[in-house]
Amino acid sequence: MQSQTYGFIGLGNMGGPMAGRLLDAGYGLAVYDTNPAAVQALAAKGASACASTRDVGNAAETIFLSLPTPEIVHRVAADPDGLIAGSRVKRVVDLSTIGPRAAREVSSALAKRNILYVDAPVSGGVGGARAGTLAVMAACPRQDYDALEPVLKHFGPLFYLGGEAGMGQSMKLANNLMSAAAVAITSEAMAMGVKAGLDPKIMLDVINSGSGRNTASETKFPRAVLTGTFDIGFAARLAYKDVRLCVDEAEAIGVPMVVGAAVREMLVMTNAMCGEDADFTHIAKVVETFSGVAIRQRGAKAE
Repeated sequence: MQSQTYGFIGLGNMGGPMAGRLLDAGYGLAVYDTNPAAVQALAAKGASACASTRDVGNAAETIFLSLPTPEIVHRVAADPDGLIAGSRVKRVVDLSTIGPRAAREVSSALAKRNILYVDAPVSGGVGGARAGTLAVMAACPRQDYDALEPVLKHFGPLFYLGGEAGMGQSMKLANNLMSAAAVAITSEAMAMGVKAGLDPKIMLDVINSGSGRNTASETKFPRAVLTGTFDIGFAARLAYKDVRLCVDEAEAIGVPMVVGAAVREMLVMTNAMCGEDADFTHIAKVVETFSGVAIRQRGAKAE
């Protein structure tokens, strides 16, 4: 049994499995989420259930966040009744994707109470969260990174990106822009091929043996598009949030984002046409609708 107790706030699709991995490794864990069922699921495995974010700040020195938006992270960390008011908290490790400017704002707010903000977004999806294979992109003073390394490694391989808050976020936004762009362009290419008469399964076999292969063609399309399930496990609204943050940051520092802006608009359409519950892979559904063709393997749903 590990002697250290950590806090964890945000027990959704990503946070729940990551928190579970800490429990499985023997760490004590104080947890909070606005969804009581998510808290109870972790409490059943041995976590201490907290009634508020401030309670988590009273229970642990190091607290992990896995939250969906910059606004929620700021509220949880820096509101007067949030973590900043906790009696024990000394370090907040943010696994969320909130963009570099928001990361710097939260870091500055916490620093006024001598609380360190660790910018540490992750990538690898729900499967990676469960398996402990997420890429962890950490930015903080080197001595703090070294101190956190033994626990962070339970989430997956670690990458140290520097000492300033925002550097991890910049890396994560670049990664997620490329991931979204892969889904968008693969959707268009596959729809074109299928409408021309090609078998989509054979198309993917060829693409994945050639220079066009990418994460969408290798995993997302076989699992969630050819099957008609559209359930890769990452919400389209969150993908839009990440791409919007990336394009906004690029504009702020003077980097053109012609393709990035197009991907952002594709996600706007996906959310508008497929609704709040749309999956990331519903981008392909939008292209199918416009094209009048279904990208499906034989026997799969063509809805």
